[in-house]
Amino acid sequence: MSEYNCEKYTKDKIRAVDAKFEAQKIAFSPITFQAVRALLELGILKSVCDSGDKGLTLDEAAKAAGISHYGAKVLFEIALGMNIVKVLPQEAEDRFILGKTGWFLLEDEMTKVNFDFVNDVCYKGAFELKRSVQEGKPLGLEVFGYEGKTIYEVLSALPENVKKSWFSFDHFYSDIGFTEALPIVFSDRPKKIVDIGGNTAKWAICCCRYNPDVEVTIVDLPGQTAVAEREIEKAGFSHRIKTFACNVLNEETAFPQGADVIWMSQFLDCFSLEEVRRIMKKLRNAAGPSTDIYIFEPFWDKQRFDAASYSLQATSLYFTCMANGNSKMYNSKEFSDTVESSGFKIIEAHNNVGSNDYSLLRCRKNS
Repeated sequence: MSEYNCEKYTKDKIRAVDAKFEAQKIAFSPITFQAVRALLELGILKSVCDSGDKGLTLDEAAKAAGISHYGAKVLFEIALGMNIVKVLPQEAEDRFILGKTGWFLLEDEMTKVNFDFVNDVCYKGAFELKRSVQEGKPLGLEVFGYEGKTIYEVLSALPENVKKSWFSFDHFYSDIGFTEALPIVFSDRPKKIVDIGGNTAKWAICCCRYNPDVEVTIVDLPGQTAVAEREIEKAGFSHRIKTFACNVLNEETAFPQGADVIWMSQFLDCFSLEEVRRIMKKLRNAAGPSTDIYIFEPFWDKQRFDAASYSLQATSLYFTCMANGNSKMYNSKEFSDTVESSGFKIIEAHNNVGSNDYSLLRCRKNS
């Protein structure tokens, strides 16, 4: 059966006139993105929002932002075309109020996180998407001065604003689901957890706060474990959380053994399916017959809302041109098939975990 067998992807119901409009949005999207950036960074959208039902004139907006009447006018006219602002009817002088789309750009946390991530991490490097697809390498990373690397190898050395937007994006999606995932993971009272791809130790710290006896080992690249160790010390859990620095793809790497639970949150989507198989096969050597392997991933075909599915599909392009050149956000079927073909059985699947609709897969290795 097709991975995309649903009406949204098999039926082309959009009217031709609307399809043409959508095509124009795509054609101008790099420029309109920058227009929105200007509206936000100049404080114009905030001024419109603060004006409430009274609205704001062009001259008032221009004065507040310190720009010309002309500058305000070109920004407001594209904002009208994008449904970011609206004009109050029957006024002697045009007064602009915030539209629904404008509200989401200004106030919605998901939109803000996505916008900053694209602007700071992806925008300039995205010009190399075609080359990245052709060569299977994250060639967009060259805009930060790195060639032949993945973003994970250089993350700790990226400019501060880039790191801030990257971590905000990474944490926003997974952290919201931790509260619902913890009772599931601790249902059998694990004493030892290995957190593979533990990043800044968010999950490990949550585990230690949730259970007073658990011990956690974080497995990640040296740059990430160095950051994790600082966060662990600040949280006061250095006696219960340890780190194990390594490259998981290195053939000589062996994961720590003896864990009751092996946890991977938004980790395996950082690898190609072939690399996922290699990692899962290494896990077979580290896992005992009763070790639970929990995989926490957002599958784009398990989302309740189109905006979430679209965001995940778009995030795959970041992996292509900025992260590693070969991974993506997976749909549930291709991912589950890969896990099971690596010698594991999925014994439980919890979907729609947290407000961002993560899936929590509980796996055990086949005997």
